[in-house]
Amino acid sequence: MGIFSYTIRKEDGKVVTGQIEAESKDKALEYLHTQGGMILSLKEGKAKKKKIAKKGRVKTDELVVFSRQLTTLIESGIPIVGALEILLEQTQNLYFKGVIGLILKDLKEGSSFARSITKYPKIFPEIYVSMVEAAETSGNLPQILDRLSGYLEKMSALRKKIISSMIYPAIVMIMAIGATSFLIFKIVPTFAQMYKSLGADLPFITQLLVNFAETVKKRIVFIIVIFIGVIIGFRKYISTPKGKRKYHSTLLKLPIFGDVVRKVAISKFARTFATLVRSGVSIMRALDIVGKTSGNKIIEEAVTKAQGSIQEGVPLSHPLEESGIFPPMVVKMISVGERTGKLEHMLSKIAQFYEEQTEAAITALTSMLEPILIVFLGVVVGFIVIALFLPIVNISQVILHAG
Repeated sequence: MGIFSYTIRKEDGKVVTGQIEAESKDKALEYLHTQGGMILSLKEGKAKKKKIAKKGRVKTDELVVFSRQLTTLIESGIPIVGALEILLEQTQNLYFKGVIGLILKDLKEGSSFARSITKYPKIFPEIYVSMVEAAETSGNLPQILDRLSGYLEKMSALRKKIISSMIYPAIVMIMAIGATSFLIFKIVPTFAQMYKSLGADLPFITQLLVNFAETVKKRIVFIIVIFIGVIIGFRKYISTPKGKRKYHSTLLKLPIFGDVVRKVAISKFARTFATLVRSGVSIMRALDIVGKTSGNKIIEEAVTKAQGSIQEGVPLSHPLEESGIFPPMVVKMISVGERTGKLEHMLSKIAQFYEEQTEAAITALTSMLEPILIVFLGVVVGFIVIALFLPIVNISQVILHAG
């Protein structure tokens, strides 16, 4: 591959200079001819050095902006190669910039856009690749990219809603741990030393707190190691098929919280399925992607079973109903969609309904957690304070006795 500096005169008379990467001068000429205008000069030269990060990550919002801009450029009549060249220049994320450059190189060598982005699954999820494949087959890439952008935005908004709802409880828990740690490691030893110097007999709860503080202080390293070990062991367990299934099954059975998990999974299932079907992806391929993106192993297994049933000629709604995971309303709407040929429309309705239900459920859960956590914090701190100051009620008698 070589770098060629060119100067061309556009049809409007404007002179444009730039660089292009190509296998040979003939390939560079061939490409420039497809862009229109008169080629004034073409020389092989050195490429301008560009900083490219070999490692990094691309946020969902960045992928949405990329897809939106690519849609606009293609709809404006710019070929996908030219559109990517424009996006390459204005992308701020150095890692993403490097990936776009490699995709652009593949396209110039004759690869399809779908085949090029398949190499980067951490950036372009499976649903993205499948929809682009369907778009390239049907010739409606701009429309599909626009739908993809809308889908990614909705999934990102749902994820942000869940994360933001957990921020307040997390802050309260951190405050509880911080306040408890301060009292145990700073205040309790001071009071214990004072009581010991007075020779006072401590009440049961005060002695219990003092013993607990001393034990924790002596074995803090061991406790931290055990805590980290439990977390690592738990993460490894749920990374196994058996562990993940057990974990997801338990989540669905939890009171209150399990209902939220179910609604989130169903909304993702319906939204992803609807987007794929509308974009022309086959039902079997769509179900394969939907199962993996649902975020729940139990739902993934139900969808996998549904694939087998469909191959045997059984309607989709039947195995979904037998799984016991999907509510009757969802099953009935899918059944109606299958019979009327409006499956995508029904899935969109289900997705919209459950997205609203998920938001309401998360808000209700957060509202319920707030007072519970405040009471919890009050009880913990209150217990410590009472345990510390209970002996002071009899402090005068202790001092007299000591005198």
